Amino acid sequence: MGQRGMDLAVLDVLPIGSGMAATDALRSATVLAKHADQLGYRRIWYAEHHGMANIASTSPELLIAHVAPSTTRIRLGAGGVMLPNHAPLRVVEQYRTLEALHPGRIDLGIGRAAGTDPLTARALRSAPGQAFGSLLGEVLAFDEGSFPKDHPFARIGVVPTGRLPPIWMLGSSGSSARIAGKLGLGYAFASHFSPTPPEAAIESYRRSFQPSPTAEEPRVILAVHVLCAETQAEAERLALAPRFVLAGLERGQSGPVPTPDEVAATGFDPARDATGPMAQLLVVGDPTEVHQQLTALAQRAGADELMVMTLAHAPEPRIHSYTLLASAFGLQPAPGPQSSPPA
Repeated sequence: MGQRGMDLAVLDVLPIGSGMAATDALRSATVLAKHADQLGYRRIWYAEHHGMANIASTSPELLIAHVAPSTTRIRLGAGGVMLPNHAPLRVVEQYRTLEALHPGRIDLGIGRAAGTDPLTARALRSAPGQAFGSLLGEVLAFDEGSFPKDHPFARIGVVPTGRLPPIWMLGSSGSSARIAGKLGLGYAFASHFSPTPPEAAIESYRRSFQPSPTAEEPRVILAVHVLCAETQAEAERLALAPRFVLAGLERGQSGPVPTPDEVAATGFDPARDATGPMAQLLVVGDPTEVHQQLTALAQRAGADELMVMTLAHAPEPRIHSYTLLASAFGLQPAPGPQSSPPA
């Protein structure tokens, strides 16, 4: 159906649907990753969020380790490690370990935010108040062995030896773009939740980019929120759920992702009740419509790759949406027999 031209990736936040437990969402992660691997998606990243009733993705490194043995060619990564929540040495140890176990298939996305509310963020941090630049500098210094000789951490030997996988800086407003460019990192812009247009940040990143051992040239991922179905009408019906969730988040409310019927029973009207900036970012439609919208977004932003997040009340419509997108964009399936997605 489609014509190959742009890499696609998956951002999995492990949504918890109505009537589901977090354990159900965790079990579905492997199913989606295996299917995305077969379909030809380039990578799958796991978000780090805390204290949210509708998201089970709190520990990307555990999900990567769990899913990697069930896949063969798709890259797996954090989207991302919210660095203020973590000790830099521990991050280096964990992701060097993952890279050693699955060489050439791991990504490390790093974010500046906490991925949660201020109280939960305080509970996560053992050393609050350290500036992001200092934390990132420690990550790179541990990996490169570049602490000054008189620095107390210079005596620490990091195990495993080796180097970190490719590092990507995450951004949602442009403040991280110049950091990513100056350090020669990849850059991923979070258009799946940020209403800030990505063009200025991406241009700033490309303009400031300096080649590094991590990346010889700039590379941009644009994260987008998408729901695709066979028909426009079915896509709009399924989209009641994510629009309801997004409208709730903008009002400070959180709960499991409901079914479309449960949303309809509340009297929720997207035209009236989902007019906030986050809800407007959702791309909804049949494969042709979604392909056109996503291609336009990527071209306008100057993105090299699209990373798709899909929220739904159950794994099946999410997987089907990713299947339709893979066909629309002409992804190359893995050779050999293909397993069927869940019915």
